[in-house]
Amino acid sequence: MKPRHFLSLFDLTPAELQQVLRRASALKALYRRGERYAPFPGKVLAMIFEKASTRTRVSFEAGMAQLGGSAIFLSPHDTQLGRGEPIEDTARVLSGMVDLVMIRTFEHARVERFAAHSTVPVINGLTDYNHPCQLLADLQTFIEHRGDIRGRTVAWIGDGNNMCNSYLKAAIQCDFQLRIAVAPGYEPNAELLKQAAGRVILLRDPLAAARDADLVATDVWSSMGKEAQQQRRARDFAGYRVTAEIMAQAKPDAIFLHCLPAHRGEEVGAEVIDGPQSRVWDEAENRLHAQKALMEFLLLGEAAPVA
Repeated sequence: MKPRHFLSLFDLTPAELQQVLRRASALKALYRRGERYAPFPGKVLAMIFEKASTRTRVSFEAGMAQLGGSAIFLSPHDTQLGRGEPIEDTARVLSGMVDLVMIRTFEHARVERFAAHSTVPVINGLTDYNHPCQLLADLQTFIEHRGDIRGRTVAWIGDGNNMCNSYLKAAIQCDFQLRIAVAPGYEPNAELLKQAAGRVILLRDPLAAARDADLVATDVWSSMGKEAQQQRRARDFAGYRVTAEIMAQAKPDAIFLHCLPAHRGEEVGAEVIDGPQSRVWDEAENRLHAQKALMEFLLLGEAAPVA
């Protein structure tokens, strides 16, 4: 039997996605009540990091520990991947020794190649194409604060990057309207735009994108691997900073999300990220619980009953 992988939100059905999100909030409640839930004694998660990380590493490592298992951190600097071992060979070897593999890398094709040769579930911890684990946390955060996201309006302001691509997939899976305000030349994946037709509007004006939105989200202007473009991107995105003026266009109870790390004064004003509409700290914490629910789903074959 082939394992279930999570390389994209499309690897879950809409019903499975909602089930995992409900389970994430249930696991969060268990944790806050101080109740121990450790269904994975002896289970091991291998974590391959080819990109730097704070939230992804800590949330997966802590999450596996809370579930009763353990995690192993691997980087190209101290594995044979860094010396040219084919990723297919690494997949065959690691999946004979561990129960789950999480990969955070640049090219999405590397995660796909690994998963194709793995006999255990593989989780995409981030690629240049998408960041599905972050979207689990974002969706969980919205639901916890504002309820069902179906039929709502979400504004994405800034770069059409991997996070923007992930929001396109979320709009399809969760049936909400997505307005993307992006500078010319920085549009998200064209195929995803086609797939989301009817649920997405591409704009140049961030004020128009935010108008009556239930959620406003953004990300850094220069993602990892694009640092050399920092100055050019700062010029091109100068009009796409999420400010109090932009948030004033959204609904009064709209929330602001950012996957972090954030650069105050660049993609977001301090008055927004540190203001009353910001839910970024809940969002960051929810990485832990959303990924616990995901790992439970992948290892047990279905989400456990909601407590």
